[in-house]
Amino acid sequence: MSVNIILQENVDGLGVIGDQVVVKPGYARNYLVPKGLAIVANERNVKELDHQKRQLAHKLEKVTKDAEAVKARIERVVCEFSQRASEEGKLFGSVTSMDLEAKLQEAGIGIDRKKIQLVEPIKSLGEHVVNVKLDAGVIAELKVVVNAEEEA
Repeated sequence: MSVNIILQENVDGLGVIGDQVVVKPGYARNYLVPKGLAIVANERNVKELDHQKRQLAHKLEKVTKDAEAVKARIERVVCEFSQRASEEGKLFGSVTSMDLEAKLQEAGIGIDRKKIQLVEPIKSLGEHVVNVKLDAGVIAELKVVVNAEEEA
Protein backbone atom coordinates (compact mmCIF):
# COMPACT_ATOMS: atom_id res chain seq x y z
CA MET A 1 0.00 0.00 0.00
CA SER A 2 1.26 3.50 -0.84
CA VAL A 3 0.10 7.12 -1.03
CA ASN A 4 0.64 9.64 -3.81
CA ILE A 5 1.69 13.10 -2.48
CA ILE A 6 2.83 16.49 -3.82
CA LEU A 7 5.87 18.02 -2.10
CA GLN A 8 5.44 21.56 -0.76
CA GLU A 9 9.09 21.84 0.33
CA ASN A 10 12.39 20.26 -0.72
CA VAL A 11 12.82 16.95 1.14
CA ASP A 12 16.26 15.32 1.11
CA GLY A 13 16.20 11.91 -0.51
CA LEU A 14 12.63 12.37 -1.75
CA GLY A 15 12.40 15.30 -4.16
CA VAL A 16 11.94 19.02 -4.67
CA ILE A 17 8.97 21.38 -4.44
CA GLY A 18 6.20 20.41 -6.85
CA ASP A 19 7.33 16.80 -7.31
CA GLN A 20 4.64 14.15 -7.16
CA VAL A 21 6.00 11.13 -5.29
CA VAL A 22 4.72 7.85 -3.88
CA VAL A 23 5.46 7.12 -0.20
CA LYS A 24 4.22 4.76 2.51
CA PRO A 25 0.97 5.92 4.15
CA GLY A 26 2.50 6.24 7.64
CA TYR A 27 5.34 8.47 6.40
CA ALA A 28 2.83 10.78 4.70
CA ARG A 29 0.25 10.78 7.52
CA ASN A 30 2.65 11.07 10.47
CA TYR A 31 5.50 13.20 9.11
CA LEU A 32 5.18 14.86 5.70
CA VAL A 33 1.60 16.20 5.84
CA PRO A 34 1.57 17.40 9.52
CA LYS A 35 4.89 19.24 9.04
CA GLY A 36 3.56 20.96 5.91
CA LEU A 37 6.16 19.32 3.70
CA ALA A 38 3.57 17.69 1.44
CA ILE A 39 -0.11 17.48 0.56
CA VAL A 40 -2.15 14.51 -0.63
CA ALA A 41 -2.20 14.34 -4.44
CA ASN A 42 -5.95 14.36 -5.00
CA GLU A 43 -7.50 15.61 -8.24
CA ARG A 44 -8.04 19.17 -6.95
CA ASN A 45 -4.47 19.57 -5.62
CA VAL A 46 -2.95 18.18 -8.84
CA LYS A 47 -4.97 20.66 -10.95
CA GLU A 48 -3.93 23.53 -8.66
CA LEU A 49 -0.26 22.51 -8.93
CA ASP A 50 -0.49 22.37 -12.74
CA HIS A 51 -2.10 25.82 -12.76
CA GLN A 52 0.66 27.25 -10.54
CA LYS A 53 3.36 25.71 -12.76
CA ARG A 54 1.78 27.28 -15.86
CA GLN A 55 1.61 30.68 -14.15
CA LEU A 56 5.27 30.48 -13.07
CA ALA A 57 6.34 29.42 -16.57
CA HIS A 58 4.43 32.34 -18.10
CA LYS A 59 5.97 34.78 -15.60
CA LEU A 60 9.48 33.42 -16.25
CA GLU A 61 8.94 33.75 -20.01
CA LYS A 62 7.89 37.40 -19.62
CA VAL A 63 10.83 38.24 -17.31
CA THR A 64 13.27 36.53 -19.71
CA LYS A 65 11.84 38.42 -22.68
CA ASP A 66 12.17 41.75 -20.82
CA ALA A 67 15.75 40.91 -19.76
CA GLU A 68 16.69 40.03 -23.37
CA ALA A 69 15.37 43.44 -24.51
CA VAL A 70 17.47 45.23 -21.86
CA LYS A 71 20.49 43.09 -22.85
CA ALA A 72 20.15 44.22 -26.47
CA ARG A 73 20.05 47.88 -25.36
CA ILE A 74 23.10 47.47 -23.09
CA GLU A 75 25.16 45.74 -25.78
CA ARG A 76 24.54 48.64 -28.21
CA VAL A 77 26.03 51.12 -25.72
CA VAL A 78 29.75 51.87 -25.56
CA CYS A 79 30.82 53.60 -22.35
CA GLU A 80 33.71 55.95 -23.10
CA PHE A 81 35.81 57.56 -20.41
CA SER A 82 38.72 60.02 -20.64
CA GLN A 83 41.06 59.71 -17.68
CA ARG A 84 44.50 61.02 -16.78
CA ALA A 85 47.03 58.26 -17.27
CA SER A 86 50.75 57.57 -16.98
CA GLU A 87 53.03 56.84 -19.91
CA GLU A 88 52.62 53.09 -19.28
CA GLY A 89 48.83 53.33 -19.63
CA LYS A 90 47.99 53.11 -15.93
CA LEU A 91 45.18 55.40 -14.80
CA PHE A 92 45.73 57.89 -11.99
CA GLY A 93 42.13 57.22 -10.96
CA SER A 94 39.89 54.33 -11.88
CA VAL A 95 36.59 53.52 -13.55
CA THR A 96 34.16 52.02 -11.04
CA SER A 97 30.75 50.40 -11.23
CA MET A 98 29.30 53.75 -10.08
CA ASP A 99 30.82 55.42 -13.16
CA LEU A 100 29.39 52.69 -15.40
CA GLU A 101 25.98 53.03 -13.76
CA ALA A 102 26.04 56.80 -14.41
CA LYS A 103 26.96 56.28 -18.11
CA LEU A 104 24.13 53.75 -18.51
CA GLN A 105 21.74 56.23 -16.86
CA GLU A 106 22.82 58.87 -19.42
CA ALA A 107 22.00 56.36 -22.16
CA GLY A 108 18.53 55.88 -20.67
CA ILE A 109 19.15 52.42 -19.18
CA GLY A 110 18.37 52.15 -15.47
CA ILE A 111 20.59 49.41 -14.04
CA ASP A 112 21.49 48.98 -10.38
CA ARG A 113 25.27 49.04 -9.98
CA LYS A 114 25.14 45.81 -7.96
CA LYS A 115 24.21 44.05 -11.20
CA ILE A 116 27.39 45.30 -12.89
CA GLN A 117 29.92 42.52 -12.36
CA LEU A 118 33.12 44.50 -12.08
CA VAL A 119 35.49 42.48 -9.89
CA GLU A 120 37.80 45.43 -9.34
CA PRO A 121 37.83 48.96 -10.77
CA ILE A 122 39.34 49.44 -14.24
CA LYS A 123 42.80 50.98 -13.85
CA SER A 124 44.24 50.79 -17.37
CA LEU A 125 43.64 52.30 -20.78
CA GLY A 126 41.99 50.39 -23.61
CA GLU A 127 38.87 48.36 -24.27
CA HIS A 128 37.29 46.29 -21.55
CA VAL A 129 34.21 44.06 -21.44
CA VAL A 130 32.13 44.09 -18.26
CA ASN A 131 29.30 41.65 -17.61
CA VAL A 132 25.94 42.96 -16.41
CA LYS A 133 23.78 40.33 -14.70
CA LEU A 134 20.10 40.80 -15.50
CA ASP A 135 16.98 38.95 -14.35
CA ALA A 136 16.31 35.32 -15.32
CA GLY A 137 20.03 34.54 -15.61
CA VAL A 138 20.54 36.76 -18.67
CA ILE A 139 24.03 38.30 -18.87
CA ALA A 140 24.80 41.30 -21.07
CA GLU A 141 28.31 42.35 -22.11
CA LEU A 142 28.98 46.07 -21.71
CA LYS A 143 31.82 47.53 -23.77
CA VAL A 144 33.95 50.05 -21.88
CA VAL A 145 36.60 52.18 -23.60
CA VAL A 146 39.09 54.16 -21.51
CA ASN A 147 41.13 56.80 -23.34
CA ALA A 148 43.94 59.01 -22.12
CA GLU A 149 42.81 62.53 -21.28
CA GLU A 150 44.26 65.21 -23.55
CA GLU A 151 46.62 67.49 -21.65
CA ALA A 152 46.06 71.23 -22.07
